[in-house]
Amino acid sequence: MRIINIWTGESPDQESVGSGTKRSSVSSSSRSRNRKDFFHRFVDSQGLTAKLEDWFDSLLEKSATNTPAFDVPFELIDLQKFDYALEGIPFQQLIRMPNAVYASTSDAVEATAYLAIEDFLHASVKGLWETFWSQDEPMPFSVACLSNANLKFYQAEKAIAKENLGGLCATGIMLKNPRHPHGKWDHILELALLRPDIGSLAVDSDRLPSLSVLGEALFYALRMLLARSLSRLNFSQSSNTVFVLLVDSQYGGVIKVEGDVDKLECDLNNVYECAAEWIKNHSRIAVSPIDRIWNKLGNANWGDIGAVQVLFATFHCIMEFAGMPKHSIEDLAADHGSRLQTRRVERELEDTRVNGNGVYRYQNRTVSPEIVEVQEESNNIHSEEMMKLEVGSVLWLEDSNWQKGYQINKALSTSEFSYYIASPVEDPGKSLFLYVGSHPSQLEPAWEDMNLWYQVQRQTKVLTIMKQKGLSCKYLPQLSASGRIIHPGQCRRPSSGGNCDHPWCGTPILVTSPVGETVADMVSEGRFGSEEAIRCCNDCLSALSTATSAGIRHGDIRPENVICVTSGVRHPYFVLIGWGHAILEDRDRPAMNLHFSSTYALQEGKLCSASDAESLVYMLYYSSGGAFPDLDSVEGALQWRETSWSRRLIQQKLGDVSTVLKAFADYVDSLCGTPYPMDYDIWLRRLRRNIREEDHGKEIDTSG
Repeated sequence: MRIINIWTGESPDQESVGSGTKRSSVSSSSRSRNRKDFFHRFVDSQGLTAKLEDWFDSLLEKSATNTPAFDVPFELIDLQKFDYALEGIPFQQLIRMPNAVYASTSDAVEATAYLAIEDFLHASVKGLWETFWSQDEPMPFSVACLSNANLKFYQAEKAIAKENLGGLCATGIMLKNPRHPHGKWDHILELALLRPDIGSLAVDSDRLPSLSVLGEALFYALRMLLARSLSRLNFSQSSNTVFVLLVDSQYGGVIKVEGDVDKLECDLNNVYECAAEWIKNHSRIAVSPIDRIWNKLGNANWGDIGAVQVLFATFHCIMEFAGMPKHSIEDLAADHGSRLQTRRVERELEDTRVNGNGVYRYQNRTVSPEIVEVQEESNNIHSEEMMKLEVGSVLWLEDSNWQKGYQINKALSTSEFSYYIASPVEDPGKSLFLYVGSHPSQLEPAWEDMNLWYQVQRQTKVLTIMKQKGLSCKYLPQLSASGRIIHPGQCRRPSSGGNCDHPWCGTPILVTSPVGETVADMVSEGRFGSEEAIRCCNDCLSALSTATSAGIRHGDIRPENVICVTSGVRHPYFVLIGWGHAILEDRDRPAMNLHFSSTYALQEGKLCSASDAESLVYMLYYSSGGAFPDLDSVEGALQWRETSWSRRLIQQKLGDVSTVLKAFADYVDSLCGTPYPMDYDIWLRRLRRNIREEDHGKEIDTSG
């Protein structure tokens, strides 16, 4: 394994900032000296913060319109894959975080907090290094605290012993360098700022960090970028990205800053104004939600999303200095299925078979595998138990401008979540799908709630965009209503925003139309024949064609996400639902399903132009009686696809249903993994010719 030589060259810190590299041209040498002088004068975070006040005010105005001021640094699907890869890694934080109640009232407690942060970062980087890079070679990183007085690093114990605790401003992970015990700025992987008010942002996820916190984080981020631009270190990845962590005694988040410092104007007479202009015009800032890392006992919850996103940022920082890992995330995450099955057998859980979604369904648990934290508040009852709505009950929904009631007519469930068929109070004869999301506070403890987040919050966003773009197609679901539940009793929601202490307060609701039976249910009851298969293929392609025209792709086609509508129509038709994993832009990631995801999605984590059509072929193959093997890894799923396509097993099975479906499978096979676009029109024409004559002309709903 190749480890970068970290001892070559000098760094632009306060000990070596004057000794630079000889340049081949006078102009480049002059720019380098100018940037070093700029770096040497760029030492006060408050000076930068003062220059960012107008910019921050504009961000507050933007966030007030419910428009996110910043992107998030990581997608949930990437965090989930990383979480799978981390299973079994023995992270251990030796020093607990102090209790949050006393976190800002005692120097002794603050000292313990710095020790705990050092210990947490050391456990993080050590666990990641040994898991992904090398268990045999010594870890080339250390952890120390940054002094605000001279911007040098010291061990927390030494600073506390010298009673210099008040001078500490951050904790950093850096390359080990015995020649420079106080650290060098271009050797910093990552900085963590300990700020006691971070936890308030976890209650109101729409709030921005304060200007003082954000300005300080951006100051250190730019200083790290400047140091790297002047360094002789051979960075294996782009040196234009840095991560800064924000933490308090319980919560934490990630700020990611990207930018080309070559575009920074180095006016030595206006250092902070130039820095502020670069941040406004030439940087890209991403801010993660603030989530819990430490429980109330001070122990790190390594499996929670708050800790996972911090670990993911640290992983990227190590990769910038040490190169690509020996063991990839995909390789380690691929073993998740087999590890899960082993744990199920060990804990004597029933039914260990794989269901139709490629995941294991929980049937019964005879022992509790985890130590759980006892909640002190009486209102913190399990949200899942509290939110089971009874048939006949009425649920009220509020948006910014109105309130609407829905009567629950029927409760339904899949292997992933529960949902309902409901009728508006003012129109009892109309049926709608009603989805109840997770309470915001429940998104933190378990990954299972991510399914509800995609089904409710993310799908609401996608359907809203479809509505705004005027997509009119009866084979697409329609957004009927969305908002928050109105809970019984008086709501004591604070005027500053957030939710009151009622367990229902703030729970999101999504209402869609039309209502129908899923293909999964039709298949299980033997009611999905050749006519249904052809009609389903035609209707799903119509939906995909309409969505693709607006740059939207589905990303999660499977039998549970296609319904057959029969009520109130002359001829049944199919609607493609479940748009929570839809791809709106390049950074979005599709759902990963061992049975129905496309080959390209499993290999690259992205969709090609034919990916949705390939997933549709797998769904038709399964729905027409095709057999799936037991799949428990991405490698196994890819091997099955390669074998099935090469032996034409999929085409043969669909050929038993219809020649046009067999021809369609051949066409999709020729496009898989290529950049060539799907020709929807030609296949819609061919499919319509195979649908009963009286159905012609019924495919497109022009009523809007």
